[in-house]
Amino acid sequence: MTKTKKEKNNSVGVVETKLFTFAGQLNLVSGEKLGPVTLAYETYGSLNKDKSNAILVLHALSGDAHAAGIYNGQTDTGWWEDLIGPGKAFDTNRYFMICSNVIGGCKGSTGPSSVNPAMGKPYALDFPFITVADMVEAQRHLIDHLGIEKLLCVAGGSMGGMQVLQWVASYPERVKSAIPIATTLKHSPQQIAFNEVIRQSIMADPAWREGNYYEYGQPEKGLSVARMIGHITFMSDQSMEEKFSRRLKSDHFSFGFDADFEVEGYLRYRGANFVKRFDANSYLYITKAIDYFDLSGGKLIPHGKTIDTRFLIISFKSDWLYPPHQSQDIVRALKRRHVDATYCELTTTYGHDAFLIEVEEQTTLIKHFLDKTFNGYLVTGHYGN
Repeated sequence: MTKTKKEKNNSVGVVETKLFTFAGQLNLVSGEKLGPVTLAYETYGSLNKDKSNAILVLHALSGDAHAAGIYNGQTDTGWWEDLIGPGKAFDTNRYFMICSNVIGGCKGSTGPSSVNPAMGKPYALDFPFITVADMVEAQRHLIDHLGIEKLLCVAGGSMGGMQVLQWVASYPERVKSAIPIATTLKHSPQQIAFNEVIRQSIMADPAWREGNYYEYGQPEKGLSVARMIGHITFMSDQSMEEKFSRRLKSDHFSFGFDADFEVEGYLRYRGANFVKRFDANSYLYITKAIDYFDLSGGKLIPHGKTIDTRFLIISFKSDWLYPPHQSQDIVRALKRRHVDATYCELTTTYGHDAFLIEVEEQTTLIKHFLDKTFNGYLVTGHYGN
């Protein structure tokens, strides 16, 4: 599906990133403690009087708090610009949108590149291991800070979808509806394997220096290769054929190891750009966190518990990183517990990246789902029985 002119231009406008630091320490799943903890976050739209219109959107692996709008003096838009804004899927004329950078990240929230107050230098590998549950617990502190008792919706794709599921597992009473997109209840061995190759490519770079590279500069070669590996999994065979085929960058082979093919040049470009904006240690910690993630086998809704959270689960036929059968596993887990769940599998050639690219069909589905959720809440004060 193409993006319409209205979708491209109907922006929330100039935004700014805010910082929230909460007192005390975060008790991590690993048994370690982390504190103080700062979260970078952005908001779009206005919170209504009874605070019933708040939606938390959750970013993917390499994302951040900048989900929509532009920064003053810049032109780059947020990662979900096409879905967040006036009249869009997440309509900021109606809803109050919140997005925060996860702990372990490198775009304002506390992570390996943050200064360890006990040492006066970056944590590096002294940063404790984190889980998706820890990310959600930090977000819960932010939602409390904003004075929001219950979220109208939590939504996100890929790792963002894992956070959506974790929110429901950790705080079902605080989530009216959930939209997990292109995600899973747990990583398969293949998904863990890809992440391990990504981590090894970073750690094999001599410039990584056992994580203590901050005064010397990024392990650029290793991180670039890591991103190249990851980016291959985001696309599909068909989308790569349509975008690149076997086209050459020039009219002849180099008969060397230059980037002869357009796809080679594209991957090198992606890798080179990534090292400018993302911390290598954050990539290690966050990939490990999503490998640890596991809400299968009844852990999403423990036996004996009931929830009234509504679900819209979206997957994409050409997504081989998080294939549709993993989304179907989520649906089956919910249906077994008699949860209100709608499943939509969209046809696209974009692969896993479709949750960022496919606008029109997602907009239709999300708008209808949120309308029904919000209207039901306004009438009854809650949604469900």
